Amino acid sequence: RCGLAAARSYSGGGGYPGVSLTCPLPGVPKAVFATAENREGFETRVTVLENGLRVASQNKFGQFCTVGILVNSGSRHEAKYLSGISHFLEKLAFSSTAQFGSKDEILLTLEKHGGICDCQASRDTIMYAVSADARGLDTVVNLLADVALQPRLSDEEIEMTRTAIRFELEDLNMRPDPEPLLTEMIHAAAFRDNTVGLNRFCPVENTDKIDREVLHSYLRSYYTPDRMVLAGVGIEHEQLVECARKYLLGVQPVWGTGQSRGVDRSVAQYTGGIVKVEKDMSDVSLGPTPIPELTHIMIGLESCSFLEEDFIPFAVLNMMMGGGGSFSAGGPGKGMFTRLYLNVLNRHHWMYNATSYHHSYEDTGLLCIHASADPKQVREMVEIITREFILMAGAVGEVELERAKTQLKSMLMMNLESRPVIFEDVGRQVLATNTRKLPHELCALIGQVKPTDIKRVVTKMLHKKPAVAALGDLTDLPSYEHIQAALSSKDGRLPRLYRLFR
Repeated sequence: RCGLAAARSYSGGGGYPGVSLTCPLPGVPKAVFATAENREGFETRVTVLENGLRVASQNKFGQFCTVGILVNSGSRHEAKYLSGISHFLEKLAFSSTAQFGSKDEILLTLEKHGGICDCQASRDTIMYAVSADARGLDTVVNLLADVALQPRLSDEEIEMTRTAIRFELEDLNMRPDPEPLLTEMIHAAAFRDNTVGLNRFCPVENTDKIDREVLHSYLRSYYTPDRMVLAGVGIEHEQLVECARKYLLGVQPVWGTGQSRGVDRSVAQYTGGIVKVEKDMSDVSLGPTPIPELTHIMIGLESCSFLEEDFIPFAVLNMMMGGGGSFSAGGPGKGMFTRLYLNVLNRHHWMYNATSYHHSYEDTGLLCIHASADPKQVREMVEIITREFILMAGAVGEVELERAKTQLKSMLMMNLESRPVIFEDVGRQVLATNTRKLPHELCALIGQVKPTDIKRVVTKMLHKKPAVAALGDLTDLPSYEHIQAALSSKDGRLPRLYRLFR
């Protein structure tokens, strides 16, 4: 009830009527909020230069900007080359160039504008990025163009990179967290010897074989303007286009324009299968509180490309499955009401982890569940995870679906508060589609997902062969044929699942 209550005394000596929080304060003028007159200020602007290079920018107020070059190149394009070139290029990034004599010189130049730099190579993209004061945009674009098109790749730098990669590979096999290794294994099982199934890390045997000539041969094929996007967040579009014309138009790369092997345009072929690595995990983490010996299993099925309409229902499904580790902190906001928490971790105390992941690419995707348990419980763990896959095709509650959709929207909007994340989103979308879907468009699509959409995509997914990655003590691991047969079970035949694993 909105009425005047008894006056409440404050330390200032005056009084103010107590009014319900749901009612406007009496005597206060009605608030008038600022509104955007049009959406132009929020849209991503894209300009294509004469050489095919795309320049994309997104307005965002603030003193700093994030600018970078994204290249349509990654480990999936290494079929005609030695595996591991992208890994080498990632480590060699921001080393000496035609203008800058060393990495230190580059870092000192960026430091004058409060800048930092980074390079990340994935299966389908290599990304060079710099965050710096927006007033140093000219210097930043000049540096990025030099780093991407004029690297020296000296013998000393390549040798140091070989050492760094060998160390990283050793660390990868020794670290307590097996997720990066399992991700490689599940991709290798799902797309055997093709495209996104190719190894993202350089194999040890290739570290000595990759030299400047091999790198130049690869760069000649894939580092072409039509396969690049210069993306920026926090700067004026016209200013970025001007810098792009100045430093990236008509530039002769250091590798020249000689004969190239051509671009690999292979489409991902999902094969399914199993990749097993027997490994003693008993001494992975020693110390006062060592991590117990665990066996890790990841089971995946082909989903869809991020260009397809089913991508949004799959993203909602992944959020609905959720999950995490036994020691995850937080409440409902951390996903404690997701299926892998409610049906797996809360009911089976011996399971240390059950997490859902969704990897999506331009031509395919992979939805998988990672689970960890004591080696003696492997058979039962596989049975439980397989059952969760089958139950995805069952009824989806309205409350459950709405919670997953709300959580996905929240995560999307929260991530896009970060300028580097906006930069990556702009760059990747423009690289793949030449345009960008804005957050409010994505939220509208998420809101339209219905239970029938979830059931449809799951039914389509369950018709494929599973991909399985297994790491650790695999003595009690069921055979691949048993896992495949269990996943072919339908709703009314769940009891058969238990007999398969006995």
